[in-house]
Amino acid sequence: MRRKLHLLFFFLIIGKFLFSQAPELTENSKISLLTCAAGDELYSAFGHTAFRVQDPSLGIDVVYNYGTFDFNQPNFYLNFTKGRMIYSLSRRNFETFLYEYELEKRWVKEQILDLNLEQRNQLLAFFEENYLPQNRDYPYDPLLNNCSSITGDILKEQFGDAVVFDDSHLEKRYTFRQLVRQFMDVNTWSMFGIDLAFGSPVDRKATVLEHIFLPYYAMEQMRNTTLDGAPLVKRERTILDYSEHTQQSFFPLSPLFWFILLLAFTGIITYFDYKHKARSRWLDFSLLFITGFAGTFLFLLWVAADHTSTPYNYNILWAFPINIIVAFALVVQDKVPQWVSKYLWYALVLIGIVLLLWIIKVQIFSPVLIPLLLTLAIRYLYMIKYSKL
Repeated sequence: MRRKLHLLFFFLIIGKFLFSQAPELTENSKISLLTCAAGDELYSAFGHTAFRVQDPSLGIDVVYNYGTFDFNQPNFYLNFTKGRMIYSLSRRNFETFLYEYELEKRWVKEQILDLNLEQRNQLLAFFEENYLPQNRDYPYDPLLNNCSSITGDILKEQFGDAVVFDDSHLEKRYTFRQLVRQFMDVNTWSMFGIDLAFGSPVDRKATVLEHIFLPYYAMEQMRNTTLDGAPLVKRERTILDYSEHTQQSFFPLSPLFWFILLLAFTGIITYFDYKHKARSRWLDFSLLFITGFAGTFLFLLWVAADHTSTPYNYNILWAFPINIIVAFALVVQDKVPQWVSKYLWYALVLIGIVLLLWIIKVQIFSPVLIPLLLTLAIRYLYMIKYSKL
């Protein structure tokens, strides 16, 4: 019995060793780039990119997917907030990979790369080396190091200067914020949150290769890439043919609707406060506390997180962290202290600076902010006037 167990253990070790070695592909093999359509969830709103390796002679048809993450990872949401997300390279059977996109009715397109046998084996060896447990994890960056941007990095690393990424297909070079907005409606809570968290670094123009952090741009870039002077893509085909998903917007649920409603509500309350020579402390506390809390969070994303897209975020000029302290100073008494009145003048100047930075394009802010900024300005001016009563 012990001898049988030893033999079983031996064969398991040998099998694992053989499986971990990249097989030699045959002439019938193909390596292709898969581009998957955008989905309805935020994490799938920009599409997806993966590599496919096929060899009918060896019975191989697998997908190497650099976009794998696990919600059950320890401190997943905390690490996401800190910008310390870990993504992994996964290896799955092609049919299993495709099943998810069939369920969600998202198109999948394939670009077969024009590689010789040596180059295909070189890529496969790289994927298998990357797939080793000690190598498969990598620090994720939504703009600079994701499942799509890594495509250009891999090709450049493997084939060096033989790979040339032409940019003639780009009508213009966009900023990162402009690229993201091409796939998301500005007047949605998701895009508002992204605009709020993004700092000024995302308002620089992306390089040619940086455009391919978006899978659709990666697919187009492959059509305009050469290897040893010849087109990299041999041919394309559609594997799953579905219509593009479109965002269904409902204005009464949008941030612009609610901020306009807040502006109108604040205007009415301020009018009645003025008529009765009163001050609605609960309104002032709410506006200052919420903006101060938001500003504190944005400040922490700036100085305490590892995100490349959240530093130098001038949204904190209107969502100023000190607003929290002022909120509590105003809620305990009806009278507006003189130091608070002076602070509110400074707060109005900061809102003016936000508009100036917007005009000269140091940072582009969400347009749905306008009614919110007007709301704050109306209330700040009223509190300054009330302090003189």
